[in-house]
Amino acid sequence: MEGKIFVCLWLGGEGQGVEDSIPRLALKLTPERNEELREQFSAVRPAWHWNKKHWSDIYYTQLEESQVKEWIRESYLLIASKLPKAIRQKYIQG
Repeated sequence: MEGKIFVCLWLGGEGQGVEDSIPRLALKLTPERNEELREQFSAVRPAWHWNKKHWSDIYYTQLEESQVKEWIRESYLLIASKLPKAIRQKYIQG
C-alpha cells in the first residue's frame, strides 16, 4: 500500500531453533496495542526483525482465525490512516 508495510508473512527457512519453523506473521500496531496483546496472548510476541515497540510476531496457527483477521485489518487501517488524505481515500471507505 503506497510503499508501506502493515503485515509481513514468515515463510520459514533455515534457523537456529524450533521456533524458526513455526508459522507466523508480523503486524504493525500501536505500541499500546502491542503491549496489550502480548500480555493477553502467549502467541503474540515482540517481532524478531522489526521494531519491537511497533511490531509483533503473531503465531497465527495458535489463535482463532477470526482474531488474526481482525488484527490484520487493524494493522491495515493503522497504516492507511497515516497516508495523506487524498491517497488514504483509495484504501479506506468513509
